Amino acid sequence: MSLSTFDFNELTVSRVSRHYGRRRALDCVSMTLRSGELVGLLGPNGAGKSTLLGLIATLIRPSSGSVAYGGRPASETSAALRSKLGFLSHDLQLYTELTARENLEFFAELYGLEDPRECAVRALKLAGLESRGDDLVQGFSRGMCQRLALERVLLHEPRLILLDEPFTGLDEAAGRTLVERLRALKADGRMVLLATHDLEAVEGLLDRIVILRKGRLVELTDVGVSLRHSYRAELSRLNQP
Repeated sequence: MSLSTFDFNELTVSRVSRHYGRRRALDCVSMTLRSGELVGLLGPNGAGKSTLLGLIATLIRPSSGSVAYGGRPASETSAALRSKLGFLSHDLQLYTELTARENLEFFAELYGLEDPRECAVRALKLAGLESRGDDLVQGFSRGMCQRLALERVLLHEPRLILLDEPFTGLDEAAGRTLVERLRALKADGRMVLLATHDLEAVEGLLDRIVILRKGRLVELTDVGVSLRHSYRAELSRLNQP
């Protein structure tokens, strides 16, 4: 399949389970995500959020069930699919011995983008790191690394964006900038699945909210006074025998 022609407007996760020995990280999970949607993935630590993101990013294989991208499984799309994915994990995948600019140029070349130097210039501006472009990443704060890593993920303009705790280390101003960046991605027709514990930051931002608890997925359909209040109420309901 041609890298230049493959695209998709819907992600479908169908009855996916993932086992690690006797432990079930995911248990018969189903969900959909469409172009222009920003979906929040909530849940306690150890609920399976990172496993689900890694599975959708094709880094983990399901023990059962399937994931389809525009109706096609990952096995049919291979490198063409990966060219449409952007995944920000806990491991920011930055080379600390390189400068911010060198990191971005390196990944732009890996993605096969034209003019990696110009790509790096744009990304540094979006990350608010124009003045630090020639500094080694090893001297950056966690928040600065987070901003740089996000723009690395977005260099090749992926269709599907998977974010695992993207607000980690960001101050209030950087958090607001990220919210506006996410709104722009949504308006551009991207699909965004965002795992977070920072409920105040995403209040009013998300189109839909799903909750993972003990490997099982439910949708939060009623957000009342606040997202945090509704989330806690739903967790309390799910914990009832």
